[in-house]
Amino acid sequence: MNIFVFGSSIASCYWNGAATYYRGIYKYLHALGHRITFAEPDAYGRQQKLDSGVRDYVDVIVYRRDEIAALLKRASQADLVIKHSGVGADDDILEKGVLECRSELTRVAFWDVDAPATLSRVENDALDPFRELIPGYDLIFTYGGGEAVIHHYLKLGAQSCHPIYNALDPDTHHPVELDPEVACDLLFVGNRLPDREKRVEEFFLRAAELCPSCSFILGGEGWEGKKLPTNVRWIGHVSTGDHNRLNSSARMVLNINRESMADVGFSPPTRIFEAAGAAACLITDSWDGIGEFFMPGEEILIASSAEEVVSHLTSLNPSRSASIGRAMRQRALRDHTYSQRASQAQAILERLQLSEQAA
Repeated sequence: MNIFVFGSSIASCYWNGAATYYRGIYKYLHALGHRITFAEPDAYGRQQKLDSGVRDYVDVIVYRRDEIAALLKRASQADLVIKHSGVGADDDILEKGVLECRSELTRVAFWDVDAPATLSRVENDALDPFRELIPGYDLIFTYGGGEAVIHHYLKLGAQSCHPIYNALDPDTHHPVELDPEVACDLLFVGNRLPDREKRVEEFFLRAAELCPSCSFILGGEGWEGKKLPTNVRWIGHVSTGDHNRLNSSARMVLNINRESMADVGFSPPTRIFEAAGAAACLITDSWDGIGEFFMPGEEILIASSAEEVVSHLTSLNPSRSASIGRAMRQRALRDHTYSQRASQAQAILERLQLSEQAA
């Protein structure tokens, strides 16, 4: 199948948390025999901060706004055209334009990488232009959300909705030697966003204040000017090439969901699987459905407050922490790889083709 994709960026993770997901999904769809073209806008300085690594599984097109019409015409020759949420530039044009690519030979899909944000937008604004477009897509994929997100999309008229969760690509995320330069007791990586900052203050920065004897590293963009405890070191943007080095050098790694994701739940973010790949001992804030992915207390640690984060830091010895990290990696390799997720997506696409042939 020839698949044409519009997304934020597969080439850069700069202000782009979906990069790991895009790479995992499309790398393994390509391995299943599909040809992938990924079109991303020249926006937000991402093309100036490209991640290293060969991406011979995808043809990347970097476009300007005045090239969108020509790209849509080219996309209409594909077997499947996918519009991802949150491209970040001209989303409204693309959401409508991709539907116009639909024909007897071309199917169209909307693949939501931030369903809580999308659903909140359209359900709180009856005049949101995307709302009336939803029924026009042949199918909706989401990168999480469980039954709650499926229900919301079907209620909005979606023909079908299928969660394809984040996962691990062991070729990309794996254990490496500890680097003393970034060794710490607790690592958190996440860009400063309005619906995340309060939770970072509650879970990470307060934990640092409560545990002055421990060292903390904060990675991600936007934290300049933020008052930090003296035992917190901010290191700025973390490229994909640094994920393994950081995750393998921290005694524990913290995941903090954004408020919207925590409310919907059932959406393990990419950071969890990036850490799992490195066999890091991961602490996460609580969210519904976590037990469907990892066993709390054995493969992942859960905290509902800064105090509980500190309790994990101070009560578990290095041997036990390492054991939890190894168990998480083994579970991810067994049940949660991008190879498995791509096979799941392919099975859904095959069922769509069969149902159309039967009709």
